[in-house]
Amino acid sequence: MELNEKVAYIKGLIDGLELDMTTKEGKVLAAVVEALDAMARKVTSMDEEVGDLYDEVDAISEDLSDVEDCLWDDDEDEDEDDDEEPEEYEDGLYEITCPACGEVVCVDEEMLTDENLACPNCGTKFEVDFGEDPDTSDDEEPDKQ
Repeated sequence: MELNEKVAYIKGLIDGLELDMTTKEGKVLAAVVEALDAMARKVTSMDEEVGDLYDEVDAISEDLSDVEDCLWDDDEDEDEDDDEEPEEYEDGLYEITCPACGEVVCVDEEMLTDENLACPNCGTKFEVDFGEDPDTSDDEEPDKQ
């Protein structure tokens, strides 16, 4: 049973029992039922408002998800255009993605500095862009290749 229905049931019991509402006890009981009725209406109203808020939050969440999808898709497109810095592995090998065919190429440090570095898959020659090392301070000059 909903709150409003429970309060209506209590009111029905009071009416069915034909309680005298002019006595002290009857007046207290009537005041309690009146307070319960007011609280039930307020809780029902708040419940509806919370339901509306949940709907709004769901709509905002869906919109935000759409925006994130657009932003992440744009970032992925930009990443494809940018020269990727090689990723170093523990054994001294670096993983590079060929800008022409997208093939992942593993090379060592010597091969990275070679001017004739080419993709073994498509044969496209490319250079590796060594960005500034974030650990390098301003007074140190980074290694330039």
